[in-house]
Amino acid sequence: MRAFSLRTPLGELAALSNDRKGPRVLALHGWLDNAASFLPLAPHLGAVELVAIDLPGHGHSAHLGAGGDYSFAGSIASVLDAADALGWDRFRLLGHSMGGAIASLVACACPERIERLATIEALGVLTEAPERTGARLHEAVAAQRALKGKHLRVFPDIDSAVQARFAALRAPGAGLEPELLRLLVERGVRSVDGGFVWSSDPRLTLPTLVRMTQAQADDLLAGIECPTLVLFADPPQPYLPDAERRRRVAALPKGRMEVLAGGHHLHMQQPARVAAVIAPFLRQQ
Repeated sequence: MRAFSLRTPLGELAALSNDRKGPRVLALHGWLDNAASFLPLAPHLGAVELVAIDLPGHGHSAHLGAGGDYSFAGSIASVLDAADALGWDRFRLLGHSMGGAIASLVACACPERIERLATIEALGVLTEAPERTGARLHEAVAAQRALKGKHLRVFPDIDSAVQARFAALRAPGAGLEPELLRLLVERGVRSVDGGFVWSSDPRLTLPTLVRMTQAQADDLLAGIECPTLVLFADPPQPYLPDAERRRRVAALPKGRMEVLAGGHHLHMQQPARVAAVIAPFLRQQ
């Protein structure tokens, strides 16, 4: 895929394009991943014009300025700014994990611009009980203040960074093979004296200040007007049990759900099988 960049009001966004003709598809990656997440999948999608961006603070994209908001809601502007920079008035969204949550918000916020929505391992946003609002805000602000003065770990080589990321993803259902992790790591580090450091903004690791309630999240799903395809892995992630993800899909006006055996990054591990499910949907007129 061809690498290029987009100038937006919030900073430069790095991107990859397959330079094909077809329906316009903007791809959004998961948390602490980057546009390389879609490299294994891209060759299998067929006749779509795919552009995968590094979301702000990720990969090669600019970090937000001081006080910048990395919340999902705050990312809506970045996605729309990317589409504007591409000259896309109407387009389709493909999102994995965090990118799927952000895509859900964009589809609800701007139904006049989104033709179709395909998400992998996500739909809507994580929620919280109202009585946890104050405690979450307190914990998140404390974490923000504690982040100041912390230093980035320096890896002597790319292999060391891959191994560190591999160790961090050993949770059940999150494992990703080192050769696939290398795609993400090579785009997710920058060179410094003595080796490499993560290029992602350290603020991305901070807790979310405020989460939606269940009622708010349900209203968001009901507001997604476009045809929507949601692909989940089996077994499900602990934070989104099967009953809850099925309930969410049922709340969509025009939604359907597919399930494939695999891990959280199944679009990287099984790109041909995933494309067989989502490519016809994305190409449909």
